[in-house]
Amino acid sequence: MNPTRRTVLIAAGAAALTPALPVPSAQAAPRAAAATPPYASYWYPDSLPAGSPGPGITWRSLKSWRAADDPDLAFNAASIPLAARFTPTPANTTARSGQARVQALVSFGPTSANPSQGSATADYYALTHWAYIDELVFWGGSAGEGLILAPNAPIVDAAHRHGVPVLGNIFLPPVAYGGQLQWTRDLVQKDAAGHYPLAAQLVAVAAAYGFDGWFVNAETSGGNTALGTAMLGFLKELKSLAAARGQRVTWYDAMTVNGTVSWQGALNSQNQAFFQSADDMFVDFRWSAATLAASGTQADRLGRSRYELWAGVDVESNGSGTSVNWDAIVPTGKPHVTSIGLYRPEWTRNHLPADQRAPEDFHAADDRFWTGRSLDPSRPDGSDPWRAPAVSVADRSTVTSVPFASVFNTGHGLRWYEEGAVTSEGPWNHLGLQDRLPSRRWAVRTAGQRPAVSFDFADAWRGGSSVLVAGELDQPAVVDLYATRLPIGVNTVAELTFRSESGDVDVELAVATAEPRAPGATPPYTYLAVNPVNSGIRVRSVNGWQTVTVPLTGLAGTVHALGVRLTATAGPVRWRLGGLAVRDTVTAPAAPSGARVTAASGGDLRLAWTAAPGAVRHYTLHRLLPDGTRRFLGATGQLAYFVAGQRPEQGETAARFELRAVGELYNASAAVTVTHPW
Repeated sequence: MNPTRRTVLIAAGAAALTPALPVPSAQAAPRAAAATPPYASYWYPDSLPAGSPGPGITWRSLKSWRAADDPDLAFNAASIPLAARFTPTPANTTARSGQARVQALVSFGPTSANPSQGSATADYYALTHWAYIDELVFWGGSAGEGLILAPNAPIVDAAHRHGVPVLGNIFLPPVAYGGQLQWTRDLVQKDAAGHYPLAAQLVAVAAAYGFDGWFVNAETSGGNTALGTAMLGFLKELKSLAAARGQRVTWYDAMTVNGTVSWQGALNSQNQAFFQSADDMFVDFRWSAATLAASGTQADRLGRSRYELWAGVDVESNGSGTSVNWDAIVPTGKPHVTSIGLYRPEWTRNHLPADQRAPEDFHAADDRFWTGRSLDPSRPDGSDPWRAPAVSVADRSTVTSVPFASVFNTGHGLRWYEEGAVTSEGPWNHLGLQDRLPSRRWAVRTAGQRPAVSFDFADAWRGGSSVLVAGELDQPAVVDLYATRLPIGVNTVAELTFRSESGDVDVELAVATAEPRAPGATPPYTYLAVNPVNSGIRVRSVNGWQTVTVPLTGLAGTVHALGVRLTATAGPVRWRLGGLAVRDTVTAPAAPSGARVTAASGGDLRLAWTAAPGAVRHYTLHRLLPDGTRRFLGATGQLAYFVAGQRPEQGETAARFELRAVGELYNASAAVTVTHPW
């Protein structure tokens, strides 16, 4: 982000996810086109570099982009609208609401060849701590590939499900990294009417792809006052057009009003006009306690919130080992000074040796980064030099309506499970399949030895992961799961799906119908026995998992918190939670329609379909084998999917696929069957 910043992005696995998709009737569409893997989109503003692109790179001009001509738009368009969030009573006495916010600049993959819908590896930055994030920037771009990046749909869907807006990235690189001033001039060019055509293009791209705006980072030196004036005009028009579509614009502290590049590390006269023409500004890493204090004061003076300034914290190299003057940003005894801008928190994955990037290793590092050394946001470690976001920033939740369900799917896994059975042995990632996940990971209330709580990938009820609680449990332990605002009706029930691997444990559902009395206090739980001998309790056992339905008829009002209380009768205990739901009635989702193969190359297929009416969590694709068994191929929230490497089974003349819509409660529609002749 400055001349010393690396711009080479780390690949996160370019292989396309092995899933596939169905077609409508028993007839496949003609093979009119070759089936190629879809990738996240990237462009230059207008003119392209000299020469030819490298292998796997496609040079495109944003100026010539049209949604109707975008062959990958159906694969890249997000399906989840931005959810509304609320702030529960903070988990501890130091976390505050309404003050510092957190922006994260994340590179999820390379600029080019970044799969649109996941890939066949579990080694992926599966960000889950959305509760502390207020804005995500899809960081990337390079002089040799493209400068303007649209985030791929799985990331937008996961973020939106948790109420986090996602910005695409406009990166005009330093000259030392191949930046050309012509690209800056291209971006801010005017048409005959005096408007900035690329401002309108950027807003159109965000609207078509379903993300929330743009991060503008102009770092190519050599400009003059005329260029600075043009950039300011461009930014104002971009902000105006974006606001009309509900989009946002963030400015990065690099170019100054005179057109030169000079990182200020502050809000001052050199960048104030840009800040005033954007929603917020990322303050370069050169800040000091004095310049941040002055910046906050200046924002106040301008009638802007000081928390619209993101103080840059570079964690790319050292992650939670980074030395930061936290008191300059989020002092513990005074109001916060500005917000926090985390540059490259995917360190939690990237720093791990290649042979130690199992999902549980990544999540252990990620929990340390976001929660702190205690790994319990309700009990932060005051001696920890790394002031994790959970220490200073109140968590948020989007769990506000019934039905609500989670199978604790983190968006990647070593296998795919359906009702406790493995239906695909291959590793995978697809963030769009991620559930709304517990925000306070992991708050445990016990008078005894604290058990270890984590996402685990060795077994799951559905998807790829479950919650594992392991330890002696010498005293009852309550694991906080969700802060909610769920209305309780006459027919409202909760469902828990769980299994015990070792030890014996009594399980109770913890339900709070009011907020804790103060920050850090335990929610006022009522404990409901999960026991089939009690009246009204229903139990279903499948593949070693129990699903217990617990009526909430004894409660009234609104559910404010959900958890589980575990009391060991024999230990040590290893206990898994595979699913949690709160619902009134169960309605089966309608099936999609119009499924078809849109392109095919041997066993590589592109498929598309028309959305099922009503609410849909995602769509699943299975292959129906000649012996009658089903093989899971993939799932997506989009209305198109790419499947690679299908091969005919012995004696098979046509492949048969089944497409289903999956509802909020993970119940599936009737199948749409599609055949594809070999």
